Amino acid sequence: MLFLIQSNVIYDPDRERLCDVLNELGLPYKAIDYVPGVTNIEVETTSNNVFVYGSVLMAKEAAQYKKWYPGSFYGGNHLYANHSSFYVDNMINTNVTISTINDEIDWKEGKELFIKPYQVAKLFTGRVFNQSEWEDFKYELKNNPYKNISGNELIQISMPRKIFKEARLWVIGGQIVEASYYKFSEETLFEKTVPPEGIDFAKRMIKLFEPAEAFVMDIGYTELGWKIVEINCVNSSGFYPNTNIRSIVNALNIYFKK
Repeated sequence: MLFLIQSNVIYDPDRERLCDVLNELGLPYKAIDYVPGVTNIEVETTSNNVFVYGSVLMAKEAAQYKKWYPGSFYGGNHLYANHSSFYVDNMINTNVTISTINDEIDWKEGKELFIKPYQVAKLFTGRVFNQSEWEDFKYELKNNPYKNISGNELIQISMPRKIFKEARLWVIGGQIVEASYYKFSEETLFEKTVPPEGIDFAKRMIKLFEPAEAFVMDIGYTELGWKIVEINCVNSSGFYPNTNIRSIVNALNIYFKK
């Protein structure tokens, strides 16, 4: 299987790690520059057995190339509205409101809300805001010349919840092939590996619903136990320093190789 990797992704310092793993395993890959709105994905290959990895915009474009297998899984069930009905209260964010950046938010005095992008995950990093923080952030976001924000982009709003530790799980063919922590709260002791309870929770969620043949599930431990933080597209999800990229690449190649 050919791995098609976007080379001009400035926010992903681990792209070189991915290329190193592909070299070690002797798997074919091509690194290409992709400029959204300017170029299509152009690659010389006689095979349609192609997996794409890069930015959200490249993953979105690649999803149009139906002849590629597996190509890109971007879209559809990765959206909260399409998978939350299966996971229900196992999601960390319940009673979510979808609106645009320009829409007025119903704030209450002293209230804080968790706000994140709804469709374009890399638009900004979701976090907890109060009203003044959000207004300042919104102004800066809309006036950032590198973002090209119209204000009509969709955002997801919910009540904040304390997360003690968060882990990223890579799921391929219904199996968890890699699980690693990426964040701990200040009062939480470091753990090297995700405990069996977290893995068992994720397995139960996978049985409830699989958004795609390959996807990424972020889970977090809260005062109510383990919850799904979010579902991400495997074609544009970043690696963390302790992620075993080799396990992920091996699983992708074995499962999707024609």
